[in-house]
Amino acid sequence: MTAPDVIIEDHEDEAFDDADIVEWYEARPITLSTAAVTGAVISAFALGALTAVGALFLMERLDD
Repeated sequence: MTAPDVIIEDHEDEAFDDADIVEWYEARPITLSTAAVTGAVISAFALGALTAVGALFLMERLDD
């Protein structure tokens, strides 16, 4: 008998003695209010515009 055989046999004897039951539930769908979605869209647009202006400024393509 080798060491792996002993480990497997010992594990099989106690495999289900202290087993915990785990139940998996499906996650709830994410719901957002209209105000939250509107704010996210406006913020994303503003961040994109600010990034574009900053990139143009760094490339010195904006004229005064």
